[in-house]
Amino acid sequence: MSDWVAGVDLGASKVALSLVNPADALAASRRFPTNAHLGPERAAVNIVQAVREMEAETGARAKAIGICSPGPVDHTTGMIVAPPNMPTWRHVPFRQMIADATGLPVSIEHDAKAAGLGELHAGAGAARGARDLAYVIVGTGVGAAIIVNGQLFRGRHDSAGEIGHVTIDRRGLPGSSGVLGCVESFTSGPYLAIQYERRGGVAPAGVTLNGESIVRLAAHGDAIANAVLDDAGDALAAGVSIIAMLMDIDLYVIGGSVAKAGERLLAPARAALPKYCYPHVAKRIEIVETPLHESGAILGCAWQARELLNR
Repeated sequence: MSDWVAGVDLGASKVALSLVNPADALAASRRFPTNAHLGPERAAVNIVQAVREMEAETGARAKAIGICSPGPVDHTTGMIVAPPNMPTWRHVPFRQMIADATGLPVSIEHDAKAAGLGELHAGAGAARGARDLAYVIVGTGVGAAIIVNGQLFRGRHDSAGEIGHVTIDRRGLPGSSGVLGCVESFTSGPYLAIQYERRGGVAPAGVTLNGESIVRLAAHGDAIANAVLDDAGDALAAGVSIIAMLMDIDLYVIGGSVAKAGERLLAPARAALPKYCYPHVAKRIEIVETPLHESGAILGCAWQARELLNR
């Protein structure tokens, strides 16, 4: 594991990437707008240029590149298939584009799965010596990366982990996928705002309602915002309990923009666990905030890049 690699977190709005040294430290980093409307070719050029700049800055050379992207992604063919927030990117052979431009081995992965690998090898999982964990991302949407015995559990159709779209209230609001009363409809940033308004909350002048503003309102004593976050924590517990009862996983690492609420979200989730799973299961479940945040996906991509070299 003595090689330098590059990890690239390609999002709908921004690209964040780092040159990662053999000790898994981010030795140099870049961040810039994706400008997805300009097409994948422009993004590829900008990524390659940024890698070259970081190499010049550090005097090191990347031996491989790992990339993650919003899904759906076909990691076997290296194709970015059809990200909802990148409507002009359809069936893009992005892995091959970067490989052709650099002459390096390139991997491509779904962003949540990459972040899960980052937690396993350099984050909360590594700190605990865990071989099994679920990384749950709670942001604009909700999803999970499930890792069993050190390996991603992908499912037959590469779509395992959609915990955000599992029903926990048969009479609840539909989430973004249309699934009734799903975990996302209680916990995601957009739905925190919707739930706040449904309970009679009114945004103060100049405040746009979203996940971050709901957390701020709660911190300033807004009773409705606090009730919404309590309910979100309860819903998160229901989702975690489903995975725990089905997969027998104990460690749940929570990331994403809403997870930055920290204990205001996680403490109610822990308290609610006994309602949704066996008592002996609830006792062993550990729900923690990611220590890595934005660097998790980059470190997961770096690990996959090194795996290419190890093969």
